Amino acid sequence: MKYILFVPVGLLIIFSSCKSLNNTQKGTAVGVGAGAAAGAIIGGGGKSSVIGALIGAAVGGSAGYLIGNHMDKQAKEIKQAVPDAQVERVGEGINMTFNSGLLFTINSSELSDSARYNLSRVATVFNNYPETIILVEGNTGTVQYNIDLSKHRATTVSDYLISKGVARSRFVIKWYGMDQPKYPNDTDANRKLNRRVEVGVMANSELKQQAENGKISN
Repeated sequence: MKYILFVPVGLLIIFSSCKSLNNTQKGTAVGVGAGAAAGAIIGGGGKSSVIGALIGAAVGGSAGYLIGNHMDKQAKEIKQAVPDAQVERVGEGINMTFNSGLLFTINSSELSDSARYNLSRVATVFNNYPETIILVEGNTGTVQYNIDLSKHRATTVSDYLISKGVARSRFVIKWYGMDQPKYPNDTDANRKLNRRVEVGVMANSELKQQAENGKISN
């Protein structure tokens, strides 16, 4: 199984400039089946590597139209399952954002009871749409030493979804400290918003092939 994702140069404002980040600044754990997907989400100095990856994964044309319709349906089901999450359609994929305060207590990577409930509902939707890659990104949004907390939170979310039957091979996991803010880190309110877990959902090669053939199975 092989996934090929292309990232165009200068994607809107997302990848307005590219910069390399060393291992202290950025971590990546790649699921077995999603290995090549990492190429679309490594690097980029934009506001969200998740959004950049979703845009970069788009195939366009009639196939992209079919994938987009497929994702419209899935996004609707996710929003119905977890009303508190921010769910957006981006390109031919889905961006779901959880405020870390809704998932974890302060300085902790242990899921709250409500987080487990919500993630269980999300897992049900993911299991109904198996032909996707799932990018999970943890971001503390503050000082760089919290990168380990970002890693633990992203891994905790992924592991919980896996425990609910979502295939491990579908996941790409990333974590950041303060170098991928979604909002300027200039106010307490914005710093709170930047402490988040983002989930990106994009078509895998099988779904893209179905779309290229003019038909998506579910």
